[in-house]
Amino acid sequence: QVQLVESGGGLVQAGGSLRLSCAASGRTFSSYAMAWFRQAPGKEREFVAGISWSGGTTYFADSVKGRFTISRDNAKNTVYLQMNSLKLEDTAVYYCATRPGPPDPFSEYDYWGQGTQVTVSS
Repeated sequence: QVQLVESGGGLVQAGGSLRLSCAASGRTFSSYAMAWFRQAPGKEREFVAGISWSGGTTYFADSVKGRFTISRDNAKNTVYLQMNSLKLEDTAVYYCATRPGPPDPFSEYDYWGQGTQVTVSS
């Protein structure tokens, strides 16, 4: 059984930074793409960032380009989302997800974590 456990969310002031982590277990982490999605209240879930199994390919939503970075440590079975220059509109529940194949925004992801809340205050 694949499990994804997010951590690192919290309350931060606008302009601040947070780093989210997602620890994976249950299958060969290094063989699968990983991604972060988010869902704000009253809005649909949206893709934030994705990273290939090797870390060599990344994708970012336009809204976070230049502010967020995604990385992974296959030895630790963990993927990270470094969020800088946070804005009020980044407030959401952030989920990590995994899939075989490319980490693009439009493909189906087969396993999801439970989410971690990120709240950006003014």
